[in-house]
Amino acid sequence: MIYKATHHFFLYPFFKRYAVWKIRRNFHDVYIKGEFHEKNLPVLLISNHLSWWDGFWAMYLNIRLFHRKFYFMMLEDQLKKHMFFNKTGGYSIKKGSKSIIETIDYTSSLLTDNKNMVLLFPQGEIQSLYTQPIRFEDGIGYVMKKITCDIQIIFLVTLIDFFSHPKPGLFLYFEEYQGSDFTTKTLQEEYNRFYVHCIPQNFRKKES
Repeated sequence: MIYKATHHFFLYPFFKRYAVWKIRRNFHDVYIKGEFHEKNLPVLLISNHLSWWDGFWAMYLNIRLFHRKFYFMMLEDQLKKHMFFNKTGGYSIKKGSKSIIETIDYTSSLLTDNKNMVLLFPQGEIQSLYTQPIRFEDGIGYVMKKITCDIQIIFLVTLIDFFSHPKPGLFLYFEEYQGSDFTTKTLQEEYNRFYVHCIPQNFRKKES
């Protein structure tokens, strides 16, 4: 049995405001680059996983661009330690358990509602932003097999750099996946292509 997400009438709006406040307090600036074309479809946001900040960054992007109800998958042991997140859109996955099937089914059901956005970290664990290539676990492919309606798949690459500032800058690069192959292998290859494309753009920020 999994922990399904809820959106508490007070805690969820508080989390949204807190995410914006915390990012503005801890980063000297936020750079968002990409084009989002509203299609009135559910959004699947596929992101790299480099720190505990990732959920806050995705929430910030959702507030700025997508305007969907926010859902995100968390490891069950981490969600149990921070049940606050269960009331702000977090739901559980337990690796090596039969409940993974329930989590996959639940994820695909969330992506039938065009008011929803689901954040996934296919790496399955936090890894350094210098880890290349990024390797996806098989779960993303199983989720895609279960989805029977149209969705927008958005790749998100999050990077941070200090350059000459005492606080880091936050860089959020995104693009919509336009392909028709939804296997883990192809999504991984296309995500890595985009990831490699984003890194030189960050270097150019330093020169500007």
